[in-house]
Amino acid sequence: MPWPLLLLLAVSGAQTTRPCFPGCQCDVETFGLFDSFSLTRVDCSGLGPHIMPVPIPLDTAHLDLSSNRLETVNESVLAGPGYTTLAGLDLSHNLLTSISPTAFSRLRYLESLDISHNGLAALPTESFTSSPLSDVNLSHNRLREVSVSAFTTHSQGRALHVDLSHNLLHRLTPHSAGAGPPAPTIQSLNLAWNRLRTVPDLRDLPLRYLSLDGNPLAAVGPGAFRGLAGLTHLSLGSLQGLPQLAPYGFQELKSLQVLDLSGNPKLTWAGAEVFSGLGSLQELDLSGTGLVPLPEPLLLHLPALQSISVGQAVRCRRLVREGTYPRQPGSSPKVALHCVDTQEPAAKGPDAL
Repeated sequence: MPWPLLLLLAVSGAQTTRPCFPGCQCDVETFGLFDSFSLTRVDCSGLGPHIMPVPIPLDTAHLDLSSNRLETVNESVLAGPGYTTLAGLDLSHNLLTSISPTAFSRLRYLESLDISHNGLAALPTESFTSSPLSDVNLSHNRLREVSVSAFTTHSQGRALHVDLSHNLLHRLTPHSAGAGPPAPTIQSLNLAWNRLRTVPDLRDLPLRYLSLDGNPLAAVGPGAFRGLAGLTHLSLGSLQGLPQLAPYGFQELKSLQVLDLSGNPKLTWAGAEVFSGLGSLQELDLSGTGLVPLPEPLLLHLPALQSISVGQAVRCRRLVREGTYPRQPGSSPKVALHCVDTQEPAAKGPDAL
């Protein structure tokens, strides 16, 4: 066997099982030359609250404590050999109604934390300051108000994804700039299906992805997205009530590439100026809205637009027809949308704007 192939087999991971706490399962994955490095995934899900605190191997990288009817989690039950080096912790589908501010203070290497499907009503402001988190899932809880500063982590600039969807949020307290800790490094924020009536103040966050799907937003007007010039993906699908898009409501979003407005049958047209400032927008989803037929001046405000989804299954792509060549001085190429019903085999002709 050739030496390169032998080396590849030596450094690739291999998975085995090892003795574990009764009821739990410990899977060991080995890496490196001659299996010189190992990590253990411990699954203690669905056993009941009596297992806490559960002893785990020293090289445990991920611990699954989901579906155990746990009512409390504090520093003492997340301590001991094996816990301090955890990179992933799953506490989902339990009965947690609160967490101690110091519950995760000893987890200095924790990168992924799942506390979804619990009954959390509040989030302490310093819950994650000791861990280099990159992924926090708090979806399907009972949070009503959360401070953005609560997601300050020991990240050293690492991008953070936060999922707060399916809560009872009616307000997000903005981060207080000044002498305190720096703004959280949240790049992806899911606020879908909460009770937000206005776009929250998220300035100073390095956001690139934001979902506000399913919220009862009353309007999106000028200044709604102030301070989010780096946002590239925005989803406003299936908004509750009667949402209104005011002219220049998206003008701060200079870097936005994808805008999803789908599933809003009551959404009405307020003029092409609604999309003013979206010079980088490439994809626009208007399926399931009242914003059809498309207004003629639309493409003038969206010079980078490549595709639009309209109707139930119609997708349009931008076409540029150069016309006669050489082009006459002062003339511009003719822009058209070529629309295709994805449920029909034959394509419709181009609709010139």
